[in-house]
Amino acid sequence: MSEPVIYLDNNATSRVADEVVEAMRPYLTDRYGNASSMHRFGGAMRRVIDQARQSAARLLGCEPDEIVFTSGGTESDNAAIRGIVKLAPEKRHIITTRVEHPAVRTTCRQLQREGYRLTELAVDRQGRLDLEELRQVLGDDTVLVSVMTANNETGVIFPIAQIAELVRSRGAILHTDAVQAAGKVPLNLSQMPVDLASVSGHKFHAPKGVGILYVRRGTALAPLLVGGHQELGKRAGTENVAGIAALGAACKLALDHLPDQQRRVKPLRDRLEAGLLRDCLDARVNGDREHRVPNTTNISFEYVEGEAILLLLDRLGICASSGSACTSGSLEPSHVLRAMGVPFTAVHGSIRFSLSRYTTDREVDTVIREMPAVIRRLREISMFHPERDATAAAPTERTIRLGPRSS
Repeated sequence: MSEPVIYLDNNATSRVADEVVEAMRPYLTDRYGNASSMHRFGGAMRRVIDQARQSAARLLGCEPDEIVFTSGGTESDNAAIRGIVKLAPEKRHIITTRVEHPAVRTTCRQLQREGYRLTELAVDRQGRLDLEELRQVLGDDTVLVSVMTANNETGVIFPIAQIAELVRSRGAILHTDAVQAAGKVPLNLSQMPVDLASVSGHKFHAPKGVGILYVRRGTALAPLLVGGHQELGKRAGTENVAGIAALGAACKLALDHLPDQQRRVKPLRDRLEAGLLRDCLDARVNGDREHRVPNTTNISFEYVEGEAILLLLDRLGICASSGSACTSGSLEPSHVLRAMGVPFTAVHGSIRFSLSRYTTDREVDTVIREMPAVIRRLREISMFHPERDATAAAPTERTIRLGPRSS
């Protein structure tokens, strides 16, 4: 792309770091050996994978032999969930939450259709879980609990250590989708009693198509992909050496830059959030503003459509999101915000801004300057305008449509 953009959609995907591109380049050209081959050319590829495994383990606070390389977060989620339930057919109860990423939510609901009993834990208006509900629904037939570390839409962080203690006390397995936490907040999986965790490289400046499944030592897991001995026997298939080398480099960079998330990215996020709340009428933050990842804010602009906001922002060269990139083709409002009870007047006008270490002060200043005019313009043409129609009845689900939705 030749035109400059202000990119604030890093929870969907992130720019590949220059250092990562350089680390990957040799394995796309002259270093093309198969890591399973016995000759020295293959052995060199094996050493690259081993080095990347060590870098990933340092980022996640675990041992290298607990790292399994995958194609990304979706595969890791599917492999964790299906790999556990397959080995314990006598247990038929799965617990997850109402705000999980579609990779977890859809997989669990498919298993429900296959005969499993599924419990989806509720969240409050701040997007927080009630651990007492988890305690009550855990049973002897619970095989798996899958709870994300940080929500992809709101950034809200769940108390995984406390959840893990509850799950372990009932003999169940805990999987956490840590895709939005890795590289943003410190993780120490060796001290956090989770059994499985999913990570995706393209959320922290690695290329798309490579990820991690953490499998705690001693956790039995049926492989999702079979056919070879690769990845410690847990994931068959010729290794993506270029992608794994890139992921290893991205893990090292993420660990080196982890302090910057609190020192520089969080203040930028907070300044963006404060500016929009100050200058845009009827704006509200969705989610717990204290317990969340440092790069994410989800703001509702009442009485306007999120798709229209994104269209006008895009014309200004500003990239944001209305929620999960994996559900961007849906016309339904965010399942996360609906689970939180966000009012209908606000749920359709919710925008997620997600920053990275490449976000600049000037970019944040530009968004703060441009956004109020975007919101004013859309409200002027809306079917319900709170300033103009002060005496009108409150909007309903039928009247809140503010113009054509994107198809």
